[in-house]
Amino acid sequence: MSDLYPTVVETPRLRLVARRPKYVGVHEAYDLCSAPEMDDVTRYMPWSRHETPKVTTEFLDRGESSWVDAETADYAVIPREGEDGAGEIAGFGGLHTEWDRRVGRLGLWLHPRYWGRGYSGERAAALAALAFDALDLEVVSVSHVAENEKSKRAIEKYMAALGGGLDGRDRNSIVVDGEPTDELRYSVSREDWLATTGGDYDAEFRWAVAPDDVR
Repeated sequence: MSDLYPTVVETPRLRLVARRPKYVGVHEAYDLCSAPEMDDVTRYMPWSRHETPKVTTEFLDRGESSWVDAETADYAVIPREGEDGAGEIAGFGGLHTEWDRRVGRLGLWLHPRYWGRGYSGERAAALAALAFDALDLEVVSVSHVAENEKSKRAIEKYMAALGGGLDGRDRNSIVVDGEPTDELRYSVSREDWLATTGGDYDAEFRWAVAPDDVR
């Protein structure tokens, strides 16, 4: 099932490459995941910045395992030519697939250098198109720690653009720094996505199984 997800997804400004050891270099990923600025990222995450390359190797190996098992299509997020930081890994994010429920769950984190550029929404639009069109899922959802205002603003904006919105508050749904924390959950259905966007994405998003054969 390793070819179920596309290895590469391209948007106007981003190239998403499968979070697998054969496509993402461990030392390049470690430089990003161990940077001091990552403390601002992991503040609302259930993990800490990487202390050694071994931690990053395990991170990439988990990406490989979940990819091959058709559980999660996770990607390195790389700005394309013409963008500041072109060719460098800006962060990681993807789509966790719950096949029995026909739901895809979005996730993303970016190094602070890349905040405020609209990358979150651009990646979400591409992965929503992938979920509904290529993977035949019926719902795409996303959540964030209730206190994370930056994520709240970004998610509200792109969910509205996709035709979705806030579902509610999940009490004590995630543990951060050893403390249970509430999350806000959002979703969009395939029907609402089609009604809002028309499902017309061909000119904006491309994906491919082979990394050098984006279509």
